[in-house]
Amino acid sequence: MAKEDKKELIIENAVGIFAEMGYYKATTALVAKATGVTQPYVFHFFKNKEELFKTVIDRAFNRLYDTFAKVEAPAGQLIEVMGRAFSETIQTHRDEVLLVMQAHSISEEGIREHVRSLYQTMFEALTLKFERAGIPHAKKNAAHFIGTGLLITLSEVLNLPQLIKGNL
Repeated sequence: MAKEDKKELIIENAVGIFAEMGYYKATTALVAKATGVTQPYVFHFFKNKEELFKTVIDRAFNRLYDTFAKVEAPAGQLIEVMGRAFSETIQTHRDEVLLVMQAHSISEEGIREHVRSLYQTMFEALTLKFERAGIPHAKKNAAHFIGTGLLITLSEVLNLPQLIKGNL
């Protein structure tokens, strides 16, 4: 298997490990074992666990960013259609979405700053998309959209669908 394929496999396995165990309990040794490589081989691609985590988070954020960027709908339906796209992404890439929506809770300053930057980028992109669509109060709606995504994720993690049923 080519090096880039192994790197990709390491990232894919890291998503599952981080999602299942959380950042603090996940180890590069567990990722290596799940991938079928040695821990030093993981460090060949990633300086440390934080760098691996940032790579995983970048991929997941990019997936959401691209998903929202591709959505086209009239202004009156745009937010609803984007919400459905988010729900579909939860179904197809659940671990990635849950990681993205929980990454803000990791107290490591390097990760926190990285995640802050990613959320800021998402907020700005959503605001611009809403403005271009002619949706009033674009910033408020972008903030509300992100907040709703966090609530949906919380309901998924805790298996409390009543948090969102009939409220969205």
